[in-house]
Order: sequence, then C-alpha cells, then structure tokens
Amino acid sequence: MRINSTWVGSIVLVAIIGISLWGCKKEQNVVPETPNSNGTNNGINQGPNDSSKTNGPTPYQVKIPVGFPALSAHPENPLTVEGIALGRKLYYDPLLSQGGPLSGMSCSGCHDQKTSFTVSGGPVAILPHVNLAWNSKFLWNGKIEGRLEDIMAFEVDDFFKSDMKVLAASSEYQKLYNNAFGSTEINSRRTAFALAQFFTTLISGNSKFDLYLQKRRTFTNLERVGYDLFNSETGDCFHCHGYPLMTDNAFHNIGLDSTFSGPNLGRYLITQVESDKGAFKSPTLRNIALTAPYMHDNRFNTLEEVVEHYDSGVKKSASLDPLLKKGNRVNGLKLSSFQKEALVAYLKTLTDTEFISNPELAKP
Repeated sequence: MRINSTWVGSIVLVAIIGISLWGCKKEQNVVPETPNSNGTNNGINQGPNDSSKTNGPTPYQVKIPVGFPALSAHPENPLTVEGIALGRKLYYDPLLSQGGPLSGMSCSGCHDQKTSFTVSGGPVAILPHVNLAWNSKFLWNGKIEGRLEDIMAFEVDDFFKSDMKVLAASSEYQKLYNNAFGSTEINSRRTAFALAQFFTTLISGNSKFDLYLQKRRTFTNLERVGYDLFNSETGDCFHCHGYPLMTDNAFHNIGLDSTFSGPNLGRYLITQVESDKGAFKSPTLRNIALTAPYMHDNRFNTLEEVVEHYDSGVKKSASLDPLLKKGNRVNGLKLSSFQKEALVAYLKTLTDTEFISNPELAKP
C-alpha cells in the first residue's frame, strides 16, 4: 500500500492522500453563515426506512448533514441495513485479502477510525476515508472515475486481488451475503457493492465548525479570525476547500516543487496534459488536524508548516496553479504571525469527534 513511480497510476484509495490548502482553479462560494435550519448528526445513526420489513434486505436511509448535497444511490445498489453490515464486516476483515498479494491485510489496517480512517507514517500519506460518496475521481491522481462501486471494484479485483473462494468457504459470509443480496452467491461485484454501501455511511459533518454555522456553538476570537481569513482573498483557501465538503475534488499544482518526475508528476501521469504536471487532488480538510503528516509525500509534519508553505514556500513552475500566480501571490501570502495562528485554530474546528468515535463505524 505504498507507492513508487509505477504504483501512482494504479494505487487504490487506501494508498495515498496529501493536503493542499490554497491555490486552485475552480472557485467555490464562501461558506454561508447559516446553511439550513435543522441540525443533524453525522447521518450514520439513521435506521431502516421500514423496521417492520421482514422479506428481503431492509432499506436504509442515510441522513445527510446540514448543508451537504444530496446523494444519488447506485440504481443497482440501494443502501440496506444488511448490505452495510456486510460491507462493514469486510472492511475490517483480513480475509478480504487472503490468497492475494497483500494477504493478511484489511482496509482498516491503513485506516484507523480514531484518525479519520487513516494512519500516519511511511513515505506517502494515507488517504482518509471521509465523505467519499461525493467523489467521482479517486486516488491521488484521479485514475479511477465513477462511483464508490467503481473504486471498490478496483480495490477488490486489482488491489487486494481478493479470492472469492476464500470468502465463499465461510458459513458466516454465506449467511451475510444471503441477508444482503438474497442468495449465498459470493462474487467480486457483490463484495464491491457491499463495501460501497459501508463507505457511503462514512460521513463527517458534525464538527465544531458545522455547529457554529448552525448557531449551536461559538468560535473563539482566534477561530473567527481564521474562519474569515480562510474565506477571504487574503487567505485564499476557499477556492479549493469550500463548504460543505471542504474540497473541490479537483487537481492542482500548489507549488511544492519546481520540477517534476516519477510520482511527483501527479495528474499528468493520467492525462499527459502539460498543465497537469505536479497537480494532485485537493483533499478534504475535514478532520485535517488528525491526519498529519501532510502533502502527498508527507513532507510537512504540522499544520503550521503547511500554512508557512503557502505564505512563503511556493515554488514557481509552468504548471503552477493560476490562483497562486494572481496578485504576485507566488511571492507569498505575507500573513502575520497572528493570522497564521488563526488559520490553524480554524482548521482545528473541522475535527468531528462524533465521527471518529461512533461505534456504528467501528469493527463489528
């Protein structure tokens, strides 16, 4: 689950993620003071639509956090209580990889709930599994496109190379697949579908920041200054990390390097477009305080170092994102020490403690 110059083009969701805070092409609106009126939790405690249902899988309705876009279900993979339970079991079970090149590993081995479903260390960052149901391009360079079902198929078939005979030999899994899909047939498509259902429930949208927007919490003066700066042209963070997902799910060269080769070519390895050299996907900033170190290669250990990069460390290149060039921005944001401190304070309000401790997302 680590990369070299050839792995970047094919590594799965569990492999890498970095962080880019500023300097992107697609602009998003500044966060409104109050999105909608009714408050919600993370949306993974919502029960079945019809608790009296006895025939077949039980439909399950995910409650979407306030201000989030609606989700459209896969027409052939509606959410069910039983499907989510199966996906959750598979997520934590090393049996999923048994017989393949990564035998003994599970999804959870590189994705710890306590740190927003990621782990630290290694030569590259590990992608946190947060709000991925709103993604359409996956992996650090966006090689896999489509729905969660598509990236899960890649993970089952190409990354883990899961041996369905191993799962089929388990009487427990025969029962779980029967409950979820109406028969004991165990195949890679059903496995990917079940994983996709569980991933859909990995929703984070109940941070102090969200409660502040709902007028249920208050910010300190420092957090409020950071919030305002984040959503201003001075800080210039919101273009790539706007509300509510805190990412535009696009790809940007944020000036980490001036020349590029191997994995650091980023999106260019997929598109062969010159302007994509050094461009990587903007990650969500939700729970960002929990996911250090930062950038695709783990070069920064703290959020303070990340802020300092945008303030004074951006490197020029032909493919540098246009927003990092505007107003002589390439020479830095020229923030004061207080402004830098305020930005970090605000970023810490994006931590969702309910998400990282919810027992419904933990190992069954």
